[in-house]
Amino acid sequence: MEVSHSVKGPNSSQPSKQSRVGINETDLPANSRCVEINVICLPSNPSRVEINLADLPSDPGLRPGIMDYNPNDRDQICRYSIAKEAAYCLCCYLFKPDIGHQSSGESFVGEGFSNWKKCDRIRTHVGRPNSAHNQAWGKCENLLNQRQHIQTVLDNQSNKVQTMYRIRLNATVNCVRFLLKQGLPFCGNDESADSSNQGNFLELLKFLSDHNEEVRGVTFDNAPQNLKLVAPTIQKDIVNAAACETIKVIVRELDDAQFSVLVDEARDVSVKEQMAIDAMENLFCRLGLSTSRLRGQGYDGASNMQVVTVVGVSCKRCGVLREKQLERVVQALRIGELSRGQGLNQETNLQRPGDTCWGSHYRTLVRLMGMFDSAIDVLEIILEEGSNTDQRAELNVLLDNLHSFEFVLNLHLMRAILAITSELSLALQKKDQEIVNAMTLVQMSKIGLQMMRDSGWDSLLEEVVSFCVKKKINIPNMDDKFVPQGRGRRNAPEITNLHHYRFEIVYTVIDLQLQELNDRFTAANSELLLCVACLDPRNYFSSFDKKTLLRLAEFYPKEFSPVGLMVLYDQLDTYIFDMRSSDEFSRLNGLTDLSEKMVETGREKLYPLAYLLLTLALILPVATASVERVFLAMNIVKNRLRNKMSDQWLNDSLVVYIERDVFDGIPNETIIQHFQDMKIRRGQL
Repeated sequence: MEVSHSVKGPNSSQPSKQSRVGINETDLPANSRCVEINVICLPSNPSRVEINLADLPSDPGLRPGIMDYNPNDRDQICRYSIAKEAAYCLCCYLFKPDIGHQSSGESFVGEGFSNWKKCDRIRTHVGRPNSAHNQAWGKCENLLNQRQHIQTVLDNQSNKVQTMYRIRLNATVNCVRFLLKQGLPFCGNDESADSSNQGNFLELLKFLSDHNEEVRGVTFDNAPQNLKLVAPTIQKDIVNAAACETIKVIVRELDDAQFSVLVDEARDVSVKEQMAIDAMENLFCRLGLSTSRLRGQGYDGASNMQVVTVVGVSCKRCGVLREKQLERVVQALRIGELSRGQGLNQETNLQRPGDTCWGSHYRTLVRLMGMFDSAIDVLEIILEEGSNTDQRAELNVLLDNLHSFEFVLNLHLMRAILAITSELSLALQKKDQEIVNAMTLVQMSKIGLQMMRDSGWDSLLEEVVSFCVKKKINIPNMDDKFVPQGRGRRNAPEITNLHHYRFEIVYTVIDLQLQELNDRFTAANSELLLCVACLDPRNYFSSFDKKTLLRLAEFYPKEFSPVGLMVLYDQLDTYIFDMRSSDEFSRLNGLTDLSEKMVETGREKLYPLAYLLLTLALILPVATASVERVFLAMNIVKNRLRNKMSDQWLNDSLVVYIERDVFDGIPNETIIQHFQDMKIRRGQL
């Protein structure tokens, strides 16, 4: 170890004498951390300002800095310095908390060093391991250690907080994702800390934290009070972010292609009219869609029946109905009216007709006819147990209607009409619609209804009369004057019962149904659909017809100009030859499979006009089955316990629930980033 000893002259700023004194390291204390000591010896100089120990502030930050000293002195100061016979330790000078405190040790040595070979002063000043000097020396080392720098500590703390926030937010998103996909409610009736059931969201997050140590360390009591990420507003923001990202994916896939719009309305559980797409123009603007790319529109409606509502509203009434029906089945089997056998005479009940599926109305009518007597018995029991006058009056009217000839006629008439159109309804409800089969069923339905109108009255009347005789319902004389219910004979129109039942009821209903089919499937629409059927890839494109496909292109003049039609005419020959000669296209089951295979093999670029025809055919809204499925999903998401959902909350939940396949492909990080960008958050990533 060396001590550099330099002496300056009284009238010069340069050192007049410099000596190097050797110090044996064994002379220093064992706990000494000084490796090299540079000392400046300054003789008494009146021109210099003496250092007054009492004047130095106790706060190291307020003491004079090294730059405040003479430049010639500043260059020599490192570990220890001596000024005017007073030596001070630089590390103690910087970090000693209190200069005048004896327990802290000495920063200054008033008498200086008279003999550099003796290190008693240095040994005394260094002291024991916990001395003030060694504590100050440790602080000096920490200051020079980058890992222990204050900014480094703050950065590490910030990174730790961000990591904990990300884990907590990711756990919240996982819980939201699960509940959305299952269509489950989020909140509970009692979400207080001492509640035994805090609702699906909190209970699911609690379950996740109980089974994941990392999540447990950042959620609930281990999370900041103002950043737990469990508030309903946070849940709704995350759901909105998920819905927006799902829509983004759909719109991104759509790109600038043509699209169709399906619009429908129905009553939700809160008896509120809902539409699949509301404020359409605003929606198009928000999603960046142009109406110029719109190539199809579809609409539909809904209804219900009263008898099933009265009986099906109570589980007890349904149970009584099943018991009555069972008694009648047993009696019919006993007297031989019904046959025994496997699969026969199964237990059944009145099926509530769906608001969006006409096929369910047909099944409801069939079951009502089969359980007519049992339904009457249940209504009579309800009448006897009626709790108020209004209910009893309503049931009396309902029973009178059920026992009327006109009701039985309408029951058999609607069953016959829906039987004719049942297969068509089922075909149009399928996701992958067979255009050719659907058009065949349309024609068959029209023919069947027309035959029923022309020659079906006698058989219908015979069937109704037979039913009334069996159920002991009065049958009116068809030649008598018709008297409307609730009117006197004096004001009744001069028509017979035959005219009323046959022309005013049967023919009118059949004509309305025929008109509906003609309006839905006009000659132009039928031609369009038959043209689309020529794209069918089944049986090696056996339905392909070049002339018909050119006619299909003429329905879309914006896509196919006269020049485009000429190019399509030439392209179709190469297209059909390629399709029929390729094994990849030999086992396709519909237009959807064809479009996917063309994209997969790059054929959509080889035959762009043929692929455009296929795209237009796929977006053609033949029926509104897709929108009806939306309302079926709405009844799951907005159920009786969630009947106060806001429109935005319902819309976001439905988008994710319906488009689950798209939502599955969206990573949590995308949803998290959208959530963070919605507004300023307390937690930052």
